[in-house]
Amino acid sequence: MTKARWAIGAAAAVLLTGIVLPATAQANNDSYVTGVGVKQTVDCAGGTLFVNGSGNSVTALGDCWAVTMQGSGNTVIADHVINDITVYGWDQIAYFKNGNPALIDRGRELGMTNRLARVAA
Repeated sequence: MTKARWAIGAAAAVLLTGIVLPATAQANNDSYVTGVGVKQTVDCAGGTLFVNGSGNSVTALGDCWAVTMQGSGNTVIADHVINDITVYGWDQIAYFKNGNPALIDRGRELGMTNRLARVAA
């Protein structure tokens, strides 16, 4: 069995057995928050924060290399973002206190409303 077929089989097994992954996992200093209605505080530790889902509320401490959000109704408040904040979807809020990140609002390009802004520290 090739690695690709094994990976697909393993992914299918996870889906069929109903194993639930934790709402936040971390790899290579990247943080992942996935779900619906998750309230989480994470330490970015120089990595990228990925938020995917709906109605999640994330407080990001420390230095984030970047923040990427997908879904709807998510809120991220970050201490410091270095490179960029990229938002897909609608009704997303991404506030940052420090840094000068590029603000990339892919939802707005499609007529959806999102809020990306610096807030007082």
